[in-house]
Amino acid sequence: MKAAVHDRYGPPDVVRIAEVDKPSVGDRDVLVRVMATTVNRTDCAYRAARPFFMRAATGLARPRRTVLGTEYAGVVDAVGGGVTSFAVGDRVFGYNEDAFAFGAHAEYLSVPADGAIATMPTNVTFEEAAPGTEGTHYALAFIRKANIRAGQDVLVHGATGAIGSAAVQLLKHHGATVTAVCGPPHLELVKGLGADRVVGHTAHEFTHDFTEDEQRYDAVFDAVGKSTFGRCKRLLKPGGVYLSSDLGPGCQNLLLPLVTPLFRGRRVKFPFPKQDQEMVRYLSGLIETGAFRAVIDRRYPLDEIVDAHRYVETGQKIGNVVITVHPLD
Repeated sequence: MKAAVHDRYGPPDVVRIAEVDKPSVGDRDVLVRVMATTVNRTDCAYRAARPFFMRAATGLARPRRTVLGTEYAGVVDAVGGGVTSFAVGDRVFGYNEDAFAFGAHAEYLSVPADGAIATMPTNVTFEEAAPGTEGTHYALAFIRKANIRAGQDVLVHGATGAIGSAAVQLLKHHGATVTAVCGPPHLELVKGLGADRVVGHTAHEFTHDFTEDEQRYDAVFDAVGKSTFGRCKRLLKPGGVYLSSDLGPGCQNLLLPLVTPLFRGRRVKFPFPKQDQEMVRYLSGLIETGAFRAVIDRRYPLDEIVDAHRYVETGQKIGNVVITVHPLD
């Protein structure tokens, strides 16, 4: 089968298209014919081994898993003898980062039948379903970790990324009042996602620095990991929570959750998202009801996946970058 492979860490050019063996199917596995996948920040981080310490899990000198790709949507091509929850022909989607398995940047992917896989929502295409898990499960983890309730005020920094655009929609689903931070060109997009208020980087209704905002929030979600608790602390109400998608300078977002509760004031929390079947089924329900739709920026065929890596690394993508693997429905 055809796959995008990388046998060393480095820039996008380490990725190449090659013929590799089709994955085997264990007794409790599902073989998926991948129709669409994505390239996201997670893929780029694993490809480049940034931060460096992730090599302890993925391979010190070279990557143990040569085929990347966490998100996918496709059709069940075969099932193991012990599988009863899926059948050949089922349209499915899911997330495959657990145990650093990856493998979605290929024509076929074998995953555990009890893993983070679920039947696809009936009202979306493969291209629309494929980006429905990665950014979204991080956003969901933020919301659950912060214990967001209806009526609370929440600011989302980086509201146009995969995580941020999902967070705006999920927060509105939970009944929160959402202020989104984005650049002026994307004002209408973010409002269309449900944001009640938008702040950004120019004049008029935008501020020069979102941390100068005069409103106070129950939670601040730094969905792009480009700010810090120190800069955002003034935005929080007493007892408010700061969460980031990044470890922060000196990995402070892993340390501050241990320290800030001691002062009984504004706190830092760092979510570790669940990657299980319940999560994917929950997201499937949100997509089915229209409470969430993944924002798609660009689409590339599998043969042009290196260009997709390059684009994602510019930091300019809006929502998600989708890779078409097989001709779609």
